[in-house]
Amino acid sequence: MAAVLFAGAGNAATAPLPVSPVQSVDLARYMGVWYEIARFDHFFQEGCRGSTATYTLLPSGEVEVINRCVDEKDNSRREAKGRAWSVDPQGNARLKVSFFWPFRTDYWIIDLGPSYEYAVVGSPNRKYLWVLARKPVMEKDVYQHILDLVAKQGFPLEKLVRKP
Repeated sequence: MAAVLFAGAGNAATAPLPVSPVQSVDLARYMGVWYEIARFDHFFQEGCRGSTATYTLLPSGEVEVINRCVDEKDNSRREAKGRAWSVDPQGNARLKVSFFWPFRTDYWIIDLGPSYEYAVVGSPNRKYLWVLARKPVMEKDVYQHILDLVAKQGFPLEKLVRKP
């Protein structure tokens, strides 16, 4: 019985922190163009390079999302349009995003630069993660801060691919 208790205590001590969004997001400040610095790869971004996301606040309070990239195979531009909406009216850090009905996923802003110069977006199930910045490059110390934060929240860093 003691061995079971110790084994459980050891696991609890190394368990990751829960995925938690930032306290609040000013959606008006969040709008605009974001450059993808790193991501977990998924089929819907397969073959993409130079990815950007452009967010526009709509009169309804929803957010228009336009993701763009260059296709690595033929250098054509790809674009996907969607919409997002806050499910956290107190802080606006937890959103849902949908690119085609009825499918939607969590879009949680889990870190945000003080001047909205970078953002880290993930999902509570840790399947999705994006590192975004207002410029196409990010300083090494900022990126390391982000790696430390997402590792503590249990995101598998080996899945994170930094884009050139």
